[in-house]
Amino acid sequence: MKLDSSSLPDVLICEPRVFGDDRGYFFESYNERELETFGLRAHFVQDNHSRSARNVLRGLHYQIRQPQGKLVRVTAGEIYDVAVDIRRSSPTFGEWTAAVLSASNRKMCWVPPGFAHGFLVVSDHAEVQYKTTDYWAPQHERCIVWNDRDLAISWPLKGEPILSQKDRAGRPLKEAEVFP
Repeated sequence: MKLDSSSLPDVLICEPRVFGDDRGYFFESYNERELETFGLRAHFVQDNHSRSARNVLRGLHYQIRQPQGKLVRVTAGEIYDVAVDIRRSSPTFGEWTAAVLSASNRKMCWVPPGFAHGFLVVSDHAEVQYKTTDYWAPQHERCIVWNDRDLAISWPLKGEPILSQKDRAGRPLKEAEVFP
């Protein structure tokens, strides 16, 4: 596995080794020992899978209690994946990083606990799968508004995004409940 740099030190972009020939290809989408060599020590308890149309924007989501680390990958299509540091004690609090994840580049993004996460579908559709380090706890789920002026995330949007009601009701970072 190869590691690409991210602008935030705790967010990792992982690129697996792909073995291909005229029959197709094979790669390990998850290997605990391999990821541990990069300092990623996580115990995953849940796998999630979503399918979304072009211009669907999901996020910026996090759980204030039972925080989830997420290992995100795309199995169909392409997304613009964003992680925002919301740990008040962090020197990178309020900073974000982004990566293009796609079925063709097979890159994965590690979003650690203490970060808000979101993505925008930039292909006709995308299927996103991610492993989480804690279970979904809707009572602890929070959302930072995708277009927070202070964050100034440069989403590659064409027109208005398609949002859920929950995402429309997101709060600006300065009003959000964050981690110490």
